[in-house]
Amino acid sequence: MAKIGDTVRFLSSTGGGRVVKIDGQIAHVEEEDGFVTPVLIKELVVVSTVGEEKVRRDIFGGTGQKKQADEEQARSKFVPTAVPEAPKAEPVIETPEGERLNVVLAYSAMELKHLSTTAFETYLVNDSNYFLYFTYLSRADDAEGWTTRYAGIVEPNMQIFLEELSREQAGRLDRVAFQYVAFKRDKEFQLKAPVAVETRMDTTKFFKLHCFRENPYFDEPVIALDIVKNDIPQRAKTFDSSRLEDAMKQKREADRRPAARPVQKKQPKTDGPLVVDLHITELIDNTRGMSNADILNYQVDTFRKVMDENLNNRGKKIVFIHGKGEGILRQALMKELNYRYKGHDVQDASFREYGYGATQVTI
Repeated sequence: MAKIGDTVRFLSSTGGGRVVKIDGQIAHVEEEDGFVTPVLIKELVVVSTVGEEKVRRDIFGGTGQKKQADEEQARSKFVPTAVPEAPKAEPVIETPEGERLNVVLAYSAMELKHLSTTAFETYLVNDSNYFLYFTYLSRADDAEGWTTRYAGIVEPNMQIFLEELSREQAGRLDRVAFQYVAFKRDKEFQLKAPVAVETRMDTTKFFKLHCFRENPYFDEPVIALDIVKNDIPQRAKTFDSSRLEDAMKQKREADRRPAARPVQKKQPKTDGPLVVDLHITELIDNTRGMSNADILNYQVDTFRKVMDENLNNRGKKIVFIHGKGEGILRQALMKELNYRYKGHDVQDASFREYGYGATQVTI
């Protein structure tokens, strides 16, 4: 494990330097350009320890007997005696609620009481049982394309530091995007769909104290963006003004079109009445097995069918031939006309044309 003063290199990216501070699981590494980068201790490989560094200082510096060119030549030939193996990955402790992805992108002010001059730190919270292979990008409104700000892997149930932002950089985060693929190592898991979430940022929030709020993942107030909440990507709704204008034009054109209306099928005009012979021999070929009641019901059903088909044909004349007989069928038809189909004109049909036993109904 790295200690203050050790020379280390980064496990998941190029670069390295000397450990100048350790804060819990975070080591602050001073690189060759003088910048200090916070990195997880488990993401570091020790190249040389404090003791080896002392030997190197005794050889290459502090004696005053070698010139700078000699020091550089000797340093280039120096090879560490041994490089420790990379630390083994700790087992992932899973929780039932961790099967749902919860991903948060957060911005913390380094000096919350001095927002006009402070810098900001960017963190990513992966509250799930999944590894996330992700990219974090931004785009200013006056830029032509996106800029990758961070790309890498975050372990399950981990919060990692992404970058430090100056006031000027924070002011150009007009849009941020986050893409990820979720997976587990060495075990079966439920497949999660790859996601790309784009969000428009109100950069003025970086300079307003009330916009920094309490968050369960941080001790200090932050500006937090929910990327994924309970497996649901939090995609912000954006409106394209050009598309909105096109939609309004289409609506105005639609308003000028004739209104839609139900289809009305016109009935063909006929001069004479519709004649329906209800004698059972005219309706079916064989009555074998039918009782008198069955025959009467069949005749009444035929009458209803004809009436229902012509209810919208106002003025239509229909002649039902029911025969003289005992008048049972006629009585059944009159009952239908008095109750089920009341309001239509009913009279005896022409004797000359249809003889006795015919009734004419005018719709």
